[in-house]
Amino acid sequence: MPPQTTHVQNQRDPQRHLGFMLRRAQQRHLALWTQEVSAQVTGIQYSVLAVLDRLPKISQRELGEELDLERSTINDLVGRLEKSGLIRRSDDEVDRRRKVLEITAAGHGVLRELQPRVELLQTVLAGDLTGAEVSELKRLVAVLLRE
Repeated sequence: MPPQTTHVQNQRDPQRHLGFMLRRAQQRHLALWTQEVSAQVTGIQYSVLAVLDRLPKISQRELGEELDLERSTINDLVGRLEKSGLIRRSDDEVDRRRKVLEITAAGHGVLRELQPRVELLQTVLAGDLTGAEVSELKRLVAVLLRE
């Protein structure tokens, strides 16, 4: 079969479309997260805890910017994590009009418990890729995510 024909057939095969492959990779990540890390704490909830551990007392707006999430998504996440006692919202000591977020002792405990599992998940996700290949994949995904 001539190379041109093969290329056209590949374009028609949805399993070879970039969007399809990215969606399948996300599905695999979610399934592995539930299996290897936690069925109770989602990946994005873990990310919120990790950011608040690294950047204590930031606002919801700053958290949203850090995680590249929309305001409504952050509001929902913060509400659920606050209700579960993993984070707390309080008045900023300098500007009382500003609300800040911080991780609680319970949140720190969850973060410590899940961290080794998250690291294992990274290894499982990488599969047989070399360190250089993982770095290149991250670089390419970052290029795709640039706006």
